[in-house]
Amino acid sequence: MQVAKNKVVSIDYKLTDGSGKTIDSSENHGPLLYIQGIGNLIPGLEKELEGKKAGDHLKVTIPAKDGYGERNDSLCQSVPKSQFESTEGLEIGMQFEVETEQGELVVSVTKIEGDMVTVDGNHPLAGVELHFDVTVKEVRDASAEELAHGHVHGEGGHHH
Repeated sequence: MQVAKNKVVSIDYKLTDGSGKTIDSSENHGPLLYIQGIGNLIPGLEKELEGKKAGDHLKVTIPAKDGYGERNDSLCQSVPKSQFESTEGLEIGMQFEVETEQGELVVSVTKIEGDMVTVDGNHPLAGVELHFDVTVKEVRDASAEELAHGHVHGEGGHHH
């Protein structure tokens, strides 16, 4: 069976940046299971996996635009500490959900200086060229329930 829209795909992967530094890996977590073609993976990787079958191995480079997008500097801004419910324990790297005109956005604290806090709404991998080393482990039909819920159920997937 080939990787195609609405198929459950199980992959082992290693994700590195341009310098070879490991960003993420399935090594200690077991294979990643997802439903092909419904936006569970970044677009560039889904496209590269289309048509592959169990046992296939590929090394692909995904440009930022087909991964987590290019950086958008307008998503970075400095806000007064007074905008936070509590500044106790506030530190660089913390993430918060904020309500914007476009809906909820996760922002990361990137700088704290005096009474001002700089937050960044870009995905941490925005603007990064991604290098994947992937092995397709298994491909199967998604159940009607999995398709309705938009995620894989059972072992390695979501449990209700």
